[in-house]
Amino acid sequence: MSNIITQLHSLKPDDLLKPLELLKREIEELKQSLNQTKPTEYLSRKEVALLLKTNPQTVSNWTKEGKLKIYGLGGRRYYIRREVEQALIELNQ
Repeated sequence: MSNIITQLHSLKPDDLLKPLELLKREIEELKQSLNQTKPTEYLSRKEVALLLKTNPQTVSNWTKEGKLKIYGLGGRRYYIRREVEQALIELNQ
């Protein structure tokens, strides 16, 4: 312990500030990388059925009933994973 104190005592203030500034930059970069949002994940009807452990026809029925929102591009249809997960409701038993 006394060795560390001796080493710190011999340092100039500028010698301490440089590593602290580098550490501060690294922390800010880490914060930014953690705050980035995940890209939207699009799922097919089959993928939604697998996710919810049901069959594709049930997914189609839920879509017709308005329980799930569907998106299209050309002849393809997609569901947004986040919205599918949000469609699940908590059951009070």
